[in-house]
Amino acid sequence: MSFLKKCAVWSALNSLALVAAYPQAPSPTPSPVPADQTSPTAPTTPAAAPAAAAAPTWSIGGIDFSGTVDGYFTFNSNHPDAPNNFNTLYNFNDKADSFDLSMAKITINHDPDPVGAHIDFGFGRTFDDLHAADPDSGEKYLEQAFVSIKPPKWKGFEADFGQFVTTAGAEVIEAKDNWNYSRSLLFTNAIPYFHFGLRTTMPVTKAFTAGVQVVNGWNNIEDNNSGKTIGLTGAYVKTKYSWFGNYYVGPENTSTNKGFRNLLDTTLLLTPPGKLNAYLNYDYGQNRNAAQVGGGGEEAVLSPGVRPLMFNNFGLLRDVTRLKPADNSLPYITTDLTRWQGVAIAAHYQATPTIAITPRGEFYTTNTGPSELSVGEITLTGEYKVMTGVLARLEYRGDFADAPIYLKGSLGEAKQQNTFTVALVGFFGPKR
Repeated sequence: MSFLKKCAVWSALNSLALVAAYPQAPSPTPSPVPADQTSPTAPTTPAAAPAAAAAPTWSIGGIDFSGTVDGYFTFNSNHPDAPNNFNTLYNFNDKADSFDLSMAKITINHDPDPVGAHIDFGFGRTFDDLHAADPDSGEKYLEQAFVSIKPPKWKGFEADFGQFVTTAGAEVIEAKDNWNYSRSLLFTNAIPYFHFGLRTTMPVTKAFTAGVQVVNGWNNIEDNNSGKTIGLTGAYVKTKYSWFGNYYVGPENTSTNKGFRNLLDTTLLLTPPGKLNAYLNYDYGQNRNAAQVGGGGEEAVLSPGVRPLMFNNFGLLRDVTRLKPADNSLPYITTDLTRWQGVAIAAHYQATPTIAITPRGEFYTTNTGPSELSVGEITLTGEYKVMTGVLARLEYRGDFADAPIYLKGSLGEAKQQNTFTVALVGFFGPKR
């Protein structure tokens, strides 16, 4: 079945689910992209998880403190053995058949008035994945650290400089601010996690906000070449729907400015009156690969930040720098083109003030030259708000592929993977 046919099938299935489940009673409107985790481009709508009640507020003067602790247990039907006991194509909650800490994080924030600052630091599997390309760096405990400037007479213009999470995608790094517990294939494979550089936003109308970014690249604080990546962002926010668009372009091959990477990301969020919200997220990306010529011929170079469907010795999707050390005296040439694209659909049903259900389905394909791999997943997440600032989630996820890529047992591989996850998330801080 082709990629477009698969997308059409999933759209039809989700449409049927929406018609069957659409409620009449009003409820708080959730958003899969909370403003405090992306950028000023995102709207200030309540996040899905804390919709029933805000967590306790901790503030000292003009400085707000917040934090979260996120732990889980995942059962994997393939039972991959240790030390390779990982849920293939997962991130953040990637340990299989084991209790693990996804994240423990503290946030310090001061809104710009006109100068502000924001710092997120912590540890856990999430931070290991964020800095997989630079695991030994001193910044591996940072998610974000930036300074903000918002001149009072500049009609809402804001500039941030430092390390900040990407504006791309329908999900964010913190589990409490997403509808599902596990992140989508698109979030894990199609987009970057964070950038380092300059980010600006400007309200153009009451509904539309535009932004420009100039950053080092994808998932790196120190640039891997002398080129820069440009990001263009837009958000159109209305009462019943919102649209978010992001485009990133720049040279991202290691040690050379030859070969550009392009990413187009768009999300449509539906927020009609009632208990049901939904989103549709699409990503298309491509990278013109570069190779170094000399000696025995071409030598492949892979850039940090792009996460192709390949595995290291631990069975994980990981950022890689290059297959061999580069010799800067040798010339580079552009070679083949790596492409990836995917679509994700999710619906969030707030059954009661404390209980929510979220189904998600998606397909993702990637290819380099004639080689192509297609993967997909179906997820069903149940959420219960235990008390103010505490969420419990139960999730089933089924992954499948057209090649045996999922770890099984000691050395085996399979074309599918089924997981069951129980998670408990605690958080405190101001509601943004």
